Amino acid sequence: MKITSRNVNWIRSVLKKWFSEWITQDNPDILCLQETKATYSQIPIDLKYVMRDYECVWHSGKRLGYAGTAIFYKKNFKIIWNKNEFPNFPKFNEDWRVTEIRFKHDNRNVALINIYCPHWWPKADWTEMLPYKLEFYDDIIGYINELKNGGNEVIIGWDFNICHEAIDISRPKQNEKLIMFLPVERAKMDELQWNWYTDVFRYFNPELKEKYTRRSYSKNAKMKNIWKRLDYFRISNNFVKEIKDIQHHEDTTWSDHCPISLIL
Repeated sequence: MKITSRNVNWIRSVLKKWFSEWITQDNPDILCLQETKATYSQIPIDLKYVMRDYECVWHSGKRLGYAGTAIFYKKNFKIIWNKNEFPNFPKFNEDWRVTEIRFKHDNRNVALINIYCPHWWPKADWTEMLPYKLEFYDDIIGYINELKNGGNEVIIGWDFNICHEAIDISRPKQNEKLIMFLPVERAKMDELQWNWYTDVFRYFNPELKEKYTRRSYSKNAKMKNIWKRLDYFRISNNFVKEIKDIQHHEDTTWSDHCPISLIL
């Protein structure tokens, strides 16, 4: 089984950027998208045709043209539950930030959570984002712990908008006082470790350097290797043995983020 996660940075633009060809080549069983920036009714008919072999869980929130998440899964893939509204966690709903499906894997209940975490710029009402961002992480950790304690294995695919360690960012010294690499943010990643959620990429590649998922749009960023690892799969620790591989598709260039794939 292949689960692919990708920040598309506006889904209505991807058809112009080899999305159809990429889907055919990657052929994921499940596709998690972040930053879709559209309601389901705004999806171009051409994109619906490209995804005709998939069912969809789409999260439409309150703020149009912003954030957004979706999970596509093949029609022959049996899920037991899907969710795009979270009444006990209103921050998940405000900007369409979370979608979820649940399925069986070798008679185990698995919850797959697709997340687009807050970035750094002010909210729509110009309030400070960092406190909101930290509260969002607290809510996510609380929610996935509820799922795990309820007997589910948990897979989290997300644009986390934080680099965990110095190895996860080019030029760490220059970024150590900047958002997405602040100690208070990185501590949330530590908390995930303490709560027994494995960073799959680091599990397979503990010392591998210069492997990132997001490149700056600035001129010559690729040549200068100005990158961050912001996109992760984390899973509940006792599910690690079910993972065969994780892949970073760094040659895919039609967004500032590259896709990542988890192979079960």
